[in-house]
Amino acid sequence: MNSRQLLKIGVPQYCLKTAMTAIQQAVADNKIRGKELKERVQSVVDRPEDFLEDSAFAQLAFELVDDNREEVFEPIDYQVWGKDGIDDGALSQMDLACHVPSARGAALMPDAHHGYGLPIGGVLALEDAVIPYAVGVDIACRMKLSVLDISVDSLDKKRHQFIDAINRGTAFGVGAAHEKRQHHAVMDADWTVSKVTREKKDKAWKQLGSSGSGNHFVEFGVVTFTEDDEELGLTAGEYVALLSHSGSRGAGAAVCSTYSSIAQSRLHKRHHKLGRLAWLEMDSEAGQEYWAAMNLMGDYAAANHTVIHENVSELLGSKVISGVENHHNFAWKEEHGGKEVYVHRKGATPAAAGELGVIPGSMADPAFVVRGKGNAASLNSASHGAGRCMSRRKGKEKYRWNAVKNDLEKRGITVISAGADEVPGVYKNIMEIMAEQQDLVEIVARFNPKIVKMCGDGSRAED
Repeated sequence: MNSRQLLKIGVPQYCLKTAMTAIQQAVADNKIRGKELKERVQSVVDRPEDFLEDSAFAQLAFELVDDNREEVFEPIDYQVWGKDGIDDGALSQMDLACHVPSARGAALMPDAHHGYGLPIGGVLALEDAVIPYAVGVDIACRMKLSVLDISVDSLDKKRHQFIDAINRGTAFGVGAAHEKRQHHAVMDADWTVSKVTREKKDKAWKQLGSSGSGNHFVEFGVVTFTEDDEELGLTAGEYVALLSHSGSRGAGAAVCSTYSSIAQSRLHKRHHKLGRLAWLEMDSEAGQEYWAAMNLMGDYAAANHTVIHENVSELLGSKVISGVENHHNFAWKEEHGGKEVYVHRKGATPAAAGELGVIPGSMADPAFVVRGKGNAASLNSASHGAGRCMSRRKGKEKYRWNAVKNDLEKRGITVISAGADEVPGVYKNIMEIMAEQQDLVEIVARFNPKIVKMCGDGSRAED
């Protein structure tokens, strides 16, 4: 019998080696083969307790019995920010995540909403393990804000030039790519750290400098600093800024899919309720491969933003004089409570003491440059945006895009392209979200969007 046949009759993947050894022993000892052998193995899978003293199948039976044993485990506690505005689905997902055996810390941010595996806005610290779906499909989804050396009044006087710079500086949507291949040092990195990154390198190169779908955007706006900021080298005042939100594109999605499938295939039956919260142990080959691939996707996502900002600013004829950027779908090796842990921030912004980040609102509402306060209860985290209060389907049913677009134009906001699933009404109030996390971050500057581009085909992407 081969591995595929064993999996088909219910042998867990992590028991395959033991099963093959047992089969070889059974053939040698009992001379059974073919249909009889298959029926014997099926019996072991169905009633492992009957074979605990079998000369050939005892070890396999023991592993299967142990796999079915109920585990007595106390889930960890977690703190919630802005609980009244968080849907029950997100809270239930966070409750479940706290049952992961290696969980050592958790928190839920005020923009939280239901996602896949870990909720969007969920923070989870694990000891010696990593969960691909707690990082997310769009690995290293990221914010980048660049302050430009161009006058604020030019946003109105030369609006067509800003629109042209965005349209030509990037491409949007599922499978989107530049007509001409872009260049960045990340493509000279080692893409052989895993089979999936090796196979997706060419696709990644084609998509370098492009933006995703869903809530990904590139926009111009006015960023206002009420005080001088020595770290950023900016004095108080108004500046034109370029803000973008996207991640690791198709390559990152492939990494998540590949390693989440491996993790789920290794999940013991007693943990079956955890589903997409399946983990990879860091001392395993798959765990090390995923970690290397995830970090490569982080570098690739950062490169995407770099290329976008270089392209757009060059087309506009401006230079970048300062900036802030951060991941929010990632896992970091950090120390909390005296232990080294892997902190997953799925739709959450790193906010260690003094750490800069960007928290966006919507196409009509402000984004904020923030500085972290290092709140230990949040595992040094904050929200990654306003958070959805309405599904994409309901958004499309409730809103008519052209009507929203015209209304925004009257308010001085030009939206080049987008869809009804991303209108301001599908998001929570960013001002309320910021008020809920005053103990997590301090506001450094406010960015008001003026020219916005998103994917206009309604394609879906996870935050």
